[in-house]
Amino acid sequence: MPDAEDVRRIALSLPETTEKIAWNMPTFRVAGKMFATLPEEETSLAVRCPKEEREELVLAEPEKFWVAGHEAQFAWVRARLAALEDEDELRDILADSWRQAAPPRLLDAHPELLQSVESVEPVEHGESGE
Repeated sequence: MPDAEDVRRIALSLPETTEKIAWNMPTFRVAGKMFATLPEEETSLAVRCPKEEREELVLAEPEKFWVAGHEAQFAWVRARLAALEDEDELRDILADSWRQAAPPRLLDAHPELLQSVESVEPVEHGESGE
């Protein structure tokens, strides 16, 4: 079962990722855009996810994914770390979120991170509070 240290290690291994404390929690950013957070005593993970996809995720695996009330208007989804299968699943989730936040120059420079994605458009997050 992945934990917060796995999230941190994998997120920071993605190109040009930095960690910053915001809203009293660790956040992970690529080129200044947030793509993951570790809220709730670091037992869950919040990541970017297009709204239409997150609804399918939540319906398919409600024990794993949910939408926090204050994030409902944004394209974010939560995942319970204890419910993830393994580090590979965590890596896929983080890489997918990273791709949505990364600028085109990074996507072009790291085609190995695009293998499982057909065409992802960056999703804007209303990062209020910063």
